[in-house]
Amino acid sequence: MKHKNIETYLYSTAGVIIMLVLLLAFYVVTSAAKERVDLTSEKAFTLSPGTKKILSRLDSRVTIRFYCSQGGTAMPPALRTYAQHIEDLLAEYQQAGKGKIVIQKFDPEPDSDAEDSARLDGIDGQPTSPFGGDKVYLGVCVSMLDQKVAIPWLPPEQERLLEYDISRAVARVMNPTPPTIGLMSALPVFGSEPNPMAQRMGQSATEPWTFVGELKKSFTVREIPMTASKVDDDIGVLLVVHPREITEETQYAIDQFVLRGGKLLAFLDPHAYFDQRHDQMAQVLGESSGQSSLPTLLKAWGLDMDMNKVVADMTFAGHNPQSGAVMPTVLLITKDGVNGDDVVTSQIDNLVLPFAGAFTGKPAEGLKETVLVHSSPESQLVEGVTASMAAEQIVKEFKASGVNYAMAVRLTGKFKTAFPEGAPKPSKDDKEEAKDQAKEPQLKESKTDGIVILVGDTDLLADQVCVRVQNFMGYRMVQPMNGNLNLVQSFVEQLSGDSDLITLRSRASLNRPFIRLKEMEAKAGREFESQLKQLEEKKNETERKISELQSSKAGGDQKFILSPEQQQELGNYQKTVADVNKNLKSTRKELAKETNSLELWTKVINIGAMPVLVAVTGIVLAIYKRKRTAAK
Repeated sequence: MKHKNIETYLYSTAGVIIMLVLLLAFYVVTSAAKERVDLTSEKAFTLSPGTKKILSRLDSRVTIRFYCSQGGTAMPPALRTYAQHIEDLLAEYQQAGKGKIVIQKFDPEPDSDAEDSARLDGIDGQPTSPFGGDKVYLGVCVSMLDQKVAIPWLPPEQERLLEYDISRAVARVMNPTPPTIGLMSALPVFGSEPNPMAQRMGQSATEPWTFVGELKKSFTVREIPMTASKVDDDIGVLLVVHPREITEETQYAIDQFVLRGGKLLAFLDPHAYFDQRHDQMAQVLGESSGQSSLPTLLKAWGLDMDMNKVVADMTFAGHNPQSGAVMPTVLLITKDGVNGDDVVTSQIDNLVLPFAGAFTGKPAEGLKETVLVHSSPESQLVEGVTASMAAEQIVKEFKASGVNYAMAVRLTGKFKTAFPEGAPKPSKDDKEEAKDQAKEPQLKESKTDGIVILVGDTDLLADQVCVRVQNFMGYRMVQPMNGNLNLVQSFVEQLSGDSDLITLRSRASLNRPFIRLKEMEAKAGREFESQLKQLEEKKNETERKISELQSSKAGGDQKFILSPEQQQELGNYQKTVADVNKNLKSTRKELAKETNSLELWTKVINIGAMPVLVAVTGIVLAIYKRKRTAAK
């Protein structure tokens, strides 16, 4: 018996040793491969195909220096977790780079070589308190040969753009010279010089629009005339702003520009309020003004924009700053109206679009449409002629369509020419340009995937809408009022970068909201809204009846005394208010009860499910083993 026990111990010890050796061997073999499996539904820990394509084209070594504070108590716990996420993502870059990506990590402690390196790389720490103290470093510098791009600070609030920012930096060091930007507009976006008569009357030159000045800080911006029959070959991105009365020859030039690989950003408008040709009398007579489109190109791309309609939206409706009246055609777009999954719009949460048009139709074969900005379902299309003058009537007659109208879209894919029969016949005044145009063979289809972004509003670019301009001691101070300026800059920056950056998705946030809880809150909100609307209607009806009864009285002091009928109407209204408030309170209590119950059970399941599962498994195995032992 004793001999048998010793033999059992020996076998058990040998089994443990063999298992340990196998585990160590497995670890050594698998650690060299460094393969990871991403089981998250959003693929939060997987690089986008666009990033992988950029890395696959590397022909020289790229060094990514990651500056992250480690020691001391300066780094908050939340930032430590976020820093680990950044480090994990950089490891993915290193693996996908296949030896062409080198990751270096530095801890810039005070008065250290790492701090000097951070300063040379343009990485500056953020103070932990408004009164100074230790600085926290969380930045990246990407370098290749003599090119360097720094991201001085990686804020957790922009975690969704983390991969895009790093990939954009890699693409920039690969191609350090940004393309020249062409700008074509029927509006005075470049500013204007007054005529001699206006100068004598005291008028001065007008400044360029702010968005133009901001683009000039990063790009070479070249003015393209509205009558151009060709877009220069060195222009990589073309902005078309309010192409009013654009000719077929110019549309052909834009068509060929897109087919040869140029990227187009076009701002169209069915009702451009800030057009200098905006004619109030024309609207009174029922004529439209301030319209702009690319009709021939839109038709070829499968899209359409009704030039007589603008979007009215009760969810995103603005208000008149003087009277406070609702203006459903001046849209204040929140996060719910932008594409949060696209890198160019994921951080935009506040847009102002006055009298915007809607893109309808289905993209032509070979093209893919991505909606970037859209209305809410509580929207409809209304006549552009009355959009700026009959807001009260629009509200009164409003009927929601239930459609999310697209107001900014991106088309990608193989574009085909909008002029299959050949170039349009030029006007008589353009014979010389026609000769040059005839020398170039017509492109029928793009060889590579093209990119076109269309926006259904031009007023969003006007300084009156997007910025607040002040004069401080002789200096022109510009302060953004919303995300309009950021949106335009993001569009141009994305189009001017590597083409594969367009395909990058914004990374999923690692915050996991309770979807069921959000649905419950939305349902309760709809109930509140419905009951409040009934109360508002009852209140208006009561006030109208009281006013009618008051006006029917004789003059004198009797007008200030409530009649029995008025007192009854007022009593009915007060009873309605009490009933609605009671129902709202009951709905709130029921929502709070369900919410608390859901949160409690969620915590119980998340915290207790695994221990319970382990305990149950252990009990089952113990019972099974005892039965086997008893059977022997």
